[in-house]
Amino acid sequence: MAIYDLEEQDQLEDLKAWWRRWGNPINAFVVAVCIAVVAVQGWRWWKNRQSEQAGTIYWAAIGGVRANDLAKSRDAVAQLTTRYASTTYAGSGALLLARMLFDSGDKPGAAAQLQWVVDHGDEEVRQIARFRLAEVQLDGKQYDDALRTLDAKHDDAFVGVYADLRGDVLASAGRAADARTAYQIAVAKLDAKSPYRSYVQVKLDALGGPTISPVATGAGSQPIPAPAAAPSGSAVATTPPAGATAAAEANPAAATTPSAPPAK
Repeated sequence: MAIYDLEEQDQLEDLKAWWRRWGNPINAFVVAVCIAVVAVQGWRWWKNRQSEQAGTIYWAAIGGVRANDLAKSRDAVAQLTTRYASTTYAGSGALLLARMLFDSGDKPGAAAQLQWVVDHGDEEVRQIARFRLAEVQLDGKQYDDALRTLDAKHDDAFVGVYADLRGDVLASAGRAADARTAYQIAVAKLDAKSPYRSYVQVKLDALGGPTISPVATGAGSQPIPAPAAAPSGSAVATTPPAGATAAAEANPAAATTPSAPPAK
């Protein structure tokens, strides 16, 4: 019996020695894991809270759009871009405000909002903002700036509309041959059943038809090189018929409005 007592005592001493050596590291590890779990949960709660608050403000911005209240929308978007810039609502709100500012005649203000989205928005919203910024630059006859904006890398879903707008810029700048190339790429990339594609085809035909082999239009999402200079002049009308613009943005631009904020 005494032998068993001695064995148990030896095992107890070994356990105490092991704990003296490894006890502190184990305690530190357990504490670190607990802190990490709490931190992750806290971060998720904070992100959800931020998104909920941003969603409420975003819908206030939409209310301003519906009421044609520019001041209300401007105030709401200012809150989004300063306090909730990391949320998707900030970029979407800036796109809304840019449209209101442009329609009210404040084109520099619209360009500033779109540039903010390009600099801070998520990738898909950035691509939409670049497209609209290039439209504003085209309207202001800033042809070289518009071409540089369209040079940015974009997803394949945007290739057709980017190429069409590039054609508009080049045609307005008097670069008919380059415009024809851009329009042909747009025709190749757009949905064959889309009315918008038919409109682009009309613009291409108005400039003399295709200039490159259809095989060359499979360039994917790589931007088309911009010309070295953009002389003044206009070769083709760039305002689409009714319904064409909506069709142009049916795929890439329709997703700019986030869903309603979660219920509390």
